[in-house]
Amino acid sequence: MRDKADYARKGIARGRSVVVLQYEDGILFVAPNPSRALHKISEIYDRIGFAAVGRYNEFEELRLGGIRYADINGYTYDRSDVTGRGLANLYASNLGRIFTESIKSLEVEVVVAEVGDAPEGDAIYRLTFDGSVFDEHGFAAMGGQADAVATRLKERYHEGMPLADALEVALTALTEPGGERTPVAQLEVAVLDRNREHRKFLRLTGARLERLLAEAAPPPPVEEPPADDEPPTAPSGDIDDGSS
Repeated sequence: MRDKADYARKGIARGRSVVVLQYEDGILFVAPNPSRALHKISEIYDRIGFAAVGRYNEFEELRLGGIRYADINGYTYDRSDVTGRGLANLYASNLGRIFTESIKSLEVEVVVAEVGDAPEGDAIYRLTFDGSVFDEHGFAAMGGQADAVATRLKERYHEGMPLADALEVALTALTEPGGERTPVAQLEVAVLDRNREHRKFLRLTGARLERLLAEAAPPPPVEEPPADDEPPTAPSGDIDDGSS
């Protein structure tokens, strides 16, 4: 069991981190992802989003299973009966069973997020490869250097941030100190916006994403001119005292 756990952790740590955090109008997902076809962030149901790190083929199977579960339960009973907690419990059961019964555990870590009618109703569930479930508050980080990313998030995050500020916090947390930020073309960004009708999931791409990044970018420092009452300074070099 220890060997399987170490194997899964090493596989997950090889990937890039993913950040999920609350903002004033919903929940934001941010992931560095150079691929335009293989998504780390997806919609599961009306109010529910999905993010994952690790092996794509493994978490894609989990995503599709969650969509089938949501569609069947929403059609059989009521759309309001499909909840993030129910999906998290489903994933936890499957991950735990695979971890204990299979020779190899899945190399995945998953977040299931649900947006409520008010910030108090938002929910973020993080699930690990062994089926453990963590009810996160405010934000969650997984994959790559998740501990370092979570530390940087904790230093900068606060409740009720506008979307542009939340995006800036997420990108700062995902960037190593002294490192370069991921180019816009290699970012995957999406939101669960409680103000949207019916389906709350929306991908942010192109000009809209660039506009948000411009809003969040700190203004360049302004050089202040020297005060008028400062005494003039002599030029550098030898001083001519007139003796020569």
